Amino acid sequence: MEESVGHHCGLFGIYNVPNAATKTYLGLFALQHRGQESAGIVVSDGRKIRSKKGMGLVTEVFTKRELEELEGHSALGHVRYSTAGSSRPQNIQPMVVDYSNGLVAVAHNGTLVNARTLRDEYEAYGSIFQTSTDSEIIVHLMARPEHQGKKDHLAHCFKLIKGAFSFLFLTKDKLIGARDPQGFRPLMLGRIAAEGQLGTIGEGYVLCSETCALDQVGAELIREVEPGEIVTIDADGVHSSFFVSRREVKPSHCMFEHVYFARPDSMVFGDNVYQVRIRLGERLALEKPADADIVCAVPDSGNVGAIGYARRAGLPFEMGLIRNHYVGRSFIKPYQEERENVVAMKFNVVRSAIQGKRIVVVEDSLIRGTTFRRLAKVLRAGGAAEVHLRITCPPTLHACYYGIDFPSREELVAARLKSIPAIEEWLGVDSLGYLSVEGLLAAVSKPAAHYCTACWTGRYPVAPVDAMDKYSMDQVDAPAQEARASNTKFAMNRGNQDQGT
Repeated sequence: MEESVGHHCGLFGIYNVPNAATKTYLGLFALQHRGQESAGIVVSDGRKIRSKKGMGLVTEVFTKRELEELEGHSALGHVRYSTAGSSRPQNIQPMVVDYSNGLVAVAHNGTLVNARTLRDEYEAYGSIFQTSTDSEIIVHLMARPEHQGKKDHLAHCFKLIKGAFSFLFLTKDKLIGARDPQGFRPLMLGRIAAEGQLGTIGEGYVLCSETCALDQVGAELIREVEPGEIVTIDADGVHSSFFVSRREVKPSHCMFEHVYFARPDSMVFGDNVYQVRIRLGERLALEKPADADIVCAVPDSGNVGAIGYARRAGLPFEMGLIRNHYVGRSFIKPYQEERENVVAMKFNVVRSAIQGKRIVVVEDSLIRGTTFRRLAKVLRAGGAAEVHLRITCPPTLHACYYGIDFPSREELVAARLKSIPAIEEWLGVDSLGYLSVEGLLAAVSKPAAHYCTACWTGRYPVAPVDAMDKYSMDQVDAPAQEARASNTKFAMNRGNQDQGT
């Protein structure tokens, strides 16, 4: 995946397990690919809630000693990429909120398409916001007296927000997970041995973004949290309810999870990601063959698709490019200058593998095209006789409003240049082939209508209410708001603190 697109966030919550902070650290480590800007862990021991957050990778934010000090049997963790609100300490999650119903920690994956409208309304009535994220709107909804009086208080709040959300909430004695009615983002429920930490329960539970995090902590998958569902875990076990009627549930699972974002060893939306990517590559070889000698990948994002392409094409798979794994995933860098500095250090060509060869290079997607334009020159300089680029998804033509940080339509190479020959010429490749939408959807097991393909087709399952801009709420004067925070009806913990009764 080239540097021009970023993802949203990774969630991990655990309940009724000894050393919950350490388990959460391991879970977040497994989900690090979903966000590298910041990380946070909030822990409950049944009386107090403690938190530690910071900018950077999971391994940079937490020390062993700090994890040991986060005592508790339940925890909530978050790794962040900013899709709404800039990259700054005020926006680190989980947020910890103290309001009339008590302490709660909140973590969010996705993007709300009506957050700006709701925020404007609440600010007009005097509400003070502490961050520039769309995620904070849920805690203001929860805190409003008119919403607290409703039956099924949390369910009522979920009905007021629109867009993509997987939310996790941690109180002193509960872990709660919820997913939007379209199920844009994945959310998994797992079981883990707990040694009877609470009452008579002999097992613990995990809620997380991907199954690779369950594997990391030795938990087993129970099932996915369903679209429109609220899962509440407490001393009596796991409870399920829906905040919308079943007829309002219209699955629109993000296909980009399968194309790129999810780890290949995860199960997402009922399918193994590795096998989906193999099928994408195989279908691409059928749809877009090339007269070539070898197949290679843009590592690591194109690796699995390239294996599938090579198998079906009957061509040898070679490591034509080597990625320096000590350079972070460059798409995570939120600013173009940072991304380009990383990409320049990221790849090197294996001359002995490609010299004099006609090569098919498989990549998962083509967004701005700037990375592969540079790579095409590197491959030519390394001796490639021909360079044929193959993409395991259709041309990306439209913005995403559901938690993927695509650039503007004007920056998308397929939308800007409009034709395959024009893109080929600009990239400097001998040929370019994209997978069709039909081929994309043939690689997954659910009906085609159950997936969101808006970035390729322009068909949006949920129409955006607001003008969608990642930095649209960054005009918030955070220092000034901090000075006024004592006047609010709740206070948000934005540092590393203990809170309790």
